[in-house]
Amino acid sequence: MERKDLIETWMKSLQGSICNSLISLDGKSSFREDQWERAGGGGGRSRVITNGDLIEKGGVNFSAVHGDLPEKIQQALKMGKSTFYATGVSIVLHPQNPWVPIIHMNVRYFETKAKNSDEGTYWFGGGIDLTPHYVDPADGGYLHQQLKMVCDQTDSSYYPRFKKWADDYFYIRHRKETRGVGGIFYDQLNEQKEKKSFDELWQFHQSVGERFVPIYEHFANKYRSKPYTDEHKNWQMVRRGRYVEFNLVWDKGTKFGLDTDGRTESILMSMPPQAQWHYDHQPAAGSAEAETLKWLQKDINWIAHA
Repeated sequence: MERKDLIETWMKSLQGSICNSLISLDGKSSFREDQWERAGGGGGRSRVITNGDLIEKGGVNFSAVHGDLPEKIQQALKMGKSTFYATGVSIVLHPQNPWVPIIHMNVRYFETKAKNSDEGTYWFGGGIDLTPHYVDPADGGYLHQQLKMVCDQTDSSYYPRFKKWADDYFYIRHRKETRGVGGIFYDQLNEQKEKKSFDELWQFHQSVGERFVPIYEHFANKYRSKPYTDEHKNWQMVRRGRYVEFNLVWDKGTKFGLDTDGRTESILMSMPPQAQWHYDHQPAAGSAEAETLKWLQKDINWIAHA
């Protein structure tokens, strides 16, 4: 079995196991599945869940696409004419209860091959991050403890490096605030850059994907039954608006999908079902909402709050 076939098979299996776990955890709704094909090569399997007991809207998407690398991406990667192959699983869950955080995970594999030579490259990318509508520092601590544990199994330098990467990546520059409490983010991991074997990097990548369900179960079970008011729901809609702003303005995955003529419905799966924008919205001083805004900054040592 070729390397990419091995990875694609695992990605499909990961999508299946996560969907089964989320159906059980939600307890009310299930996933709608759409199989789709990309005109330039490959396709995917999009699964969306709506109107659940826990999840208002969520997606767990798998794709495996290939073809000619678009000129815009050739320029960005400083490559000549090449073919590419990309596969991955991407997840975003928007909860019903505003005390339950939004969670996102992506695990992906990408490879290229030059058309006029044997030159080519590959890499892994991905990560997990959390976007609470209301920030409890202890929740940030729990998330980062879990991710540090995964990273340390491969390399003790990974957690601080990938945590910083997430802080910088998931930053809404025009708002001067982070999207949430961060997590880990990594890209372009391969043997040449990391001085590690393919098997070591592949094992790390799998460990990240397999940590998603236990992390989400923790937050779902902690908050899904917590009472909330209309004021809490209104704040949830405002914070969802920030999520939309990041994904449409800054997210590289969104841009890559659109630039490679990906399936628009799957690319925009991460959008919440509802969001709000209030002109010059300012939470009341001393409120839980105002307190949350204080935590939306880079370089917080979340583990110290665990």
